[in-house]
Amino acid sequence: MNKINEISLSAVIACYKDEKAIPIMHQRLTEVFKKIGCKYEIIFVNDGSPDNSEQVLEEICANDQSTTAIIHSRNFNSQNAFTSGMMQSTGDAVILLDGDLQDPPELIEKFVEKWMQGYDVVYGSRVNRDTSKFMNYAYKTFYRLFNKVSYLEIPLDAGDFSLMDRKVVNEINNIKERDRFIRGLRAWTGFKQIGVPYNRPERQFGYSTNNFFKNIRWAKKGIFSFSYLPLEFMSFFSYFIVLISGLALFFYLILHFINQEAPKGITTLIVLVLFLGGIQLLSISILSEYIGKILEETKKRPNYIIKKILNNKKK
Repeated sequence: MNKINEISLSAVIACYKDEKAIPIMHQRLTEVFKKIGCKYEIIFVNDGSPDNSEQVLEEICANDQSTTAIIHSRNFNSQNAFTSGMMQSTGDAVILLDGDLQDPPELIEKFVEKWMQGYDVVYGSRVNRDTSKFMNYAYKTFYRLFNKVSYLEIPLDAGDFSLMDRKVVNEINNIKERDRFIRGLRAWTGFKQIGVPYNRPERQFGYSTNNFFKNIRWAKKGIFSFSYLPLEFMSFFSYFIVLISGLALFFYLILHFINQEAPKGITTLIVLVLFLGGIQLLSISILSEYIGKILEETKKRPNYIIKKILNNKKK
């Protein structure tokens, strides 16, 4: 590993409705990088924010040539915003942060220390969140469930906040996947990885765009991208239904041969029909999720559209 003053770092910040947070993020990142003593670039990705984020970034870029701003034509989601910034980055390592200041830039110093020790990926591990006990429990439960059902080991309580070596970034950039789940792709690449624990603060300005239904969609994105367990569940349950049906048929045949009247009742029939109908609908919905992902991949639409780049260093 080179000396600290010989390396370059790229910070990629995904922004949506963060006009008040952007100047603070820029100031804190600048202070951190100057303290570290390395070469650096700061890349803000304005992912179709309806506020004044674009104007704020124009002012920052006019006064700081080390800062680049990518302006998307509309909102393409945070994963594509990070992808856009990673493609633009030039540093020996890339740090991903959310633009709402929930990912503390000061932790980058510890990330760099671990990277200099030989780790290719250093991710923030959320020990605690400044949110309700229920949401804390829900997030922790999801990550543990996700780790159980996934076909690869996903770091617990790890979000997008991370430092990745250039070779890891290049591998992720080469992946042509459209429906991206970067924390999963980061784990999928392998390499030497380690977590740094931290407490995740609450959003300082405005309100979070995440809600219950959006979190459910996030959970589905992760599970259907890195697990075949839902499909395996359908297969095993179909075997179970066949087994139960066979046992029921055997039971009725025994009753017939010993001249016993078989049990009757429309209620039993209705319950069985509704139960099997529910299982069929569940199976169809699971298949639809995978088919929808396949359809999205076959369209081959771009992950994002760039309206303009301020201080473009990769012309």
